[in-house]
Amino acid sequence: MLLPDRNTVDRLLRHYRAQERTVLARPCDLSARRRFEDTAYTLCVLMGERTAREAVHAAEHYVAVDPAARQALEGLPRL
Repeated sequence: MLLPDRNTVDRLLRHYRAQERTVLARPCDLSARRRFEDTAYTLCVLMGERTAREAVHAAEHYVAVDPAARQALEGLPRL
């Protein structure tokens, strides 16, 4: 199984959260909503999940892996 770059996932997750706050603050801003949905879709593809909620959960778990488990994953191929 190929694993995405941890830094990319972390950056995308932070971007998703920032856009989520923007959409909640300005729900009628269609361009903000479109960017948010694009980021959610990218997270879904990157994490191999079907919904944004599942993708965010998987990304948070993936980024938060402890150092010992991270060393075990280092030998696996990355995207």
